[in-house]
Amino acid sequence: MTTVLIADDQPMQRFGFRMLLESQDDMTVVGEASNGTEAIRLVDRHHPDVVLMDIRMPGLDGIEATRRIVATGDRTRILIVTTFDLDEYAYDGLRAGASGFLVKDAQPEELLAGVRAVASGDAVVAPSLTRRLLDAYIHHLPASSAMAGPAPEDPRLAALTDREREILTVIGQGWTNTEIAERLHLAESTVKTHVGRILAKTGARDRVQAVILAYDTQLVTPA
Repeated sequence: MTTVLIADDQPMQRFGFRMLLESQDDMTVVGEASNGTEAIRLVDRHHPDVVLMDIRMPGLDGIEATRRIVATGDRTRILIVTTFDLDEYAYDGLRAGASGFLVKDAQPEELLAGVRAVASGDAVVAPSLTRRLLDAYIHHLPASSAMAGPAPEDPRLAALTDREREILTVIGQGWTNTEIAERLHLAESTVKTHVGRILAKTGARDRVQAVILAYDTQLVTPA
């Protein structure tokens, strides 16, 4: 059973999410929060598998709530739900540690699939969309950050083998596991093993965070 906390300041939005989630045999809603402060408190109480986190809420917003929840080391994963698929705040949500995001007008089956994906440790955002979003995000950074030249070796990369570093680079470029397998002449199961090891060695929570790491360490630079 996947446990879900809904954090949104709109009562009707929370009601709609609850009705959808509880129509599923494998999901249950453990609580509702109308702002970030309540979300943090309820996560501490219930330790849900997934939080559906709105961004714009009164008081403590969803970005800061995400950052604080992730910082506790709790197993809870955050799925940002935003009004626009290119909302600049969604980028901040990914940087804060969210495992992905969906738009509020997504189809019901997309939301359900997203919750299940996040609960299982996968990222919701498709790799190609992740690249597009992060390309847009990187252009919001100061020029000194985006164009500072080669970065010093990041300690998070130190334990990676040459093959793992290569795969992390192409993950950052938006390649799917299938594309990596085909282009690097590997079995897809081998690619999955490499991805799992990359996440474990770097401390990245999921594929989205691995893409962010690739940008942060300048393995990938803006297109």
